[in-house]
Amino acid sequence: MKHRSHISIVFHLFKMLGFKPMFIIMLAVINGSLGYMMSIAITVLGSVGVAKLLGASLAISYQLLFIVIITCGTLRGVLRYIEQYVNHFIAFKILAILRNKLFDKLLTLSPAKLETKQKGSIISLIESDIETLEVFYAHTISPIMIAVVSSIFMTVFISEFVHLYLGLIALLSHIIVGYFIPNISMKYMSKNGQLYRDELSAFNGYYLDLIKGSNNTILNNNQTNRKQEVNKRSQALLITSNQIKIQSAKFGSMTDIIVFLLNFIMLFTGVVLINQGIVALPYVIIAVISLMSSYGPVLALNKLPNGLNQTFASGRHLMELVDEKPKLADIKGKKDFVFQKLTIEYLEFSYDKKQKVIDDLSFSIGINDIVGLYGSSGCGKSTLLKLLMYFWEKDQGTIKYNDIPIEQLNTTSLRQNVTMVNQTTYLFYDTIRNNLLIANRYASDEEMIAACKKAAIHEFILALEKGYDTIYSPKDNTDFSSGEKQRIGLARAFLSPARLLLLDEPTSNVDAINEGIILKAIKENARDKAIVIVSHRKSTLSIANQLIDMEKLL
Repeated sequence: MKHRSHISIVFHLFKMLGFKPMFIIMLAVINGSLGYMMSIAITVLGSVGVAKLLGASLAISYQLLFIVIITCGTLRGVLRYIEQYVNHFIAFKILAILRNKLFDKLLTLSPAKLETKQKGSIISLIESDIETLEVFYAHTISPIMIAVVSSIFMTVFISEFVHLYLGLIALLSHIIVGYFIPNISMKYMSKNGQLYRDELSAFNGYYLDLIKGSNNTILNNNQTNRKQEVNKRSQALLITSNQIKIQSAKFGSMTDIIVFLLNFIMLFTGVVLINQGIVALPYVIIAVISLMSSYGPVLALNKLPNGLNQTFASGRHLMELVDEKPKLADIKGKKDFVFQKLTIEYLEFSYDKKQKVIDDLSFSIGINDIVGLYGSSGCGKSTLLKLLMYFWEKDQGTIKYNDIPIEQLNTTSLRQNVTMVNQTTYLFYDTIRNNLLIANRYASDEEMIAACKKAAIHEFILALEKGYDTIYSPKDNTDFSSGEKQRIGLARAFLSPARLLLLDEPTSNVDAINEGIILKAIKENARDKAIVIVSHRKSTLSIANQLIDMEKLL
């Protein structure tokens, strides 16, 4: 894992967002800073009134003081409203930007990325880390900038209006409360902050796996063990969270004590200056009250360390994904083609560069051909289909389309000519119609219905409440069996304009009657296409005109 400093993470987060959103954030900062100036001004002007009552010679009337205080209070409300409005607006804008960037990146890394054991980390990134970063952009940058501006303003005001020494004490107070304490707190709490993010990521991965395998858990009567493991992991998260809260409370108490001491130092210094005849009592009162009223923005920074630790942890997760290189980058600027034939010669592949999954495989297929690949699990059948889709890179040998090596073909053109039906078909939370049209968005209703009839799923769809306009939603009890989903996947393949169909166990989840219907449809569909079928049963491959035993190649 690449080490990244906090400054590096912040720089990359700013760079990732772009100019326009950052400009809007700065607008919130300006409004927030002016709003706090108005808030502090109310207290300062009140102290000026007290000083005037005590005999200070100030060239301002009580009437004007009252008018200015009312004006500051009104402006404070208006500026606060604008700040909050802008912050909430940019928050939703940032969420959209970050999610779009994350989705775009995942597209470049898929499908290899999603076949790893890092799904829990990805889910944590999508659900938790993006939310954390949104809080940083919209609700952390603004308080920091406001604290800096208000500290400078108060230092200049006390230095010029009262005395330089008191102004320097105000500056030192703000630096201690707004910089040193939060930094010490953040370093002290960073370990638990990172630990919490890591534990949460691991928990998400475990919980996702648990939900997916819930049926097997019940069938094997393993509920008690699984429940104990969930409780164990939840307890670990709770312990880490409580440790973070306890640390926050300790630093909060320490901050209160330090603020009290700093106020005392300001008052003590003021008394010394009074005794030396350098500053009059009313002006010291103004300085002390001004300092006490100006802690709001810098004290707000003391609430940030835990959030910043979470932000830096989330930022690291995001940067790691952004910097990650795809196993295979999409090929652009090469050749396009219209499929006529596929030729494989002496193909070899292994995931770990040690144990070969495919060894010395050669065959060819053209339009109207059906090739059947059979063998037990783990003999490389599904892996071969992924190599043909350029999801993984071969070790040795050649894969050629129309006598052109796959490495010289544009990926977009490859995906237009070759499509694959996985063993498990995923359906989106959308209408059945739209779920089908992702294979060919320009297809007519007649073409869509014809494809569904070939896949023996048309009658099932018509029986649904709204037919093809039924929304697939497992949450609303609109769920389908594995076989029904698989047939929709086949319908997608038939609807696709691709001329080479790769079918991975296309009938594994259907009964014998529907298998016969689907195999007949596949054979009929081969009249203007080429088809590669993968199955562990030779009977399924009865329609193939070429059979390959993958186990004999190992």
